[in-house]
Amino acid sequence: MDSASGGSDNSIKEAITATASASALLSAASQQGGGGGSESSPSPAPPSRYESQKRRDWNTFLQYLTNHKPPLTLARCSGAHVIEFLKYLDQFGKTKVHITDCPYFGHVNPPAPCACPLKQAWGSLDALIGRLRAAYEENGGRPESNPFGGRAVRIYLREVREGQAKARGIPYEKKKRKRPTVTTTAVGVNVSRTSTQPVDGGGGRGGIGGGDDSVGAKTGANVGSATAVAAATTNSV
Repeated sequence: MDSASGGSDNSIKEAITATASASALLSAASQQGGGGGSESSPSPAPPSRYESQKRRDWNTFLQYLTNHKPPLTLARCSGAHVIEFLKYLDQFGKTKVHITDCPYFGHVNPPAPCACPLKQAWGSLDALIGRLRAAYEENGGRPESNPFGGRAVRIYLREVREGQAKARGIPYEKKKRKRPTVTTTAVGVNVSRTSTQPVDGGGGRGGIGGGDDSVGAKTGANVGSATAVAAATTNSV
């Protein structure tokens, strides 16, 4: 009985040892596999500065629609609501825009501070609309119903640009595109025409007007001159 019990204990110990060894091997294999997977799939590149700003602008606009009274959905948003949003952003602007009655109206560098309001600069609004227009279509909106590309929004931005140009004395001029310079090279081509028919001095039968007669006459004269030169050369030799 003792020998039998001792044999069973040994077999149990061997089984436990074999199980522990198998578990260790499986654990090592899983760690190696996990390490290889992490190396084969690199982390995605961070979004660009433009993409990050576009996402923030889009979230800000959606929050504005939610806080609107009454609340608005994106499907009901129009160009008028976009203009309201741009005017709402003026309270966070940092650009001094002089009013008409201000003594510094039209001055580029006012000598003293004034009480004129701060607004969003035209360039900032124009760039914002560009990002929101792209974000709208990226989030499932149709280009033909894009409120950020509507005519009313374009007119508003043009009025803001012209108004700020007068108030700040800084004209916004469009950059003129330079037309590509095309260089043409004149190539002279000498075309010699020979007449296979005898020259008819009586009116050019079968010709087109009087032009062919003159060409035939010139060709005949050239042939006569060449014959005379050849004869003179032969006699001199």
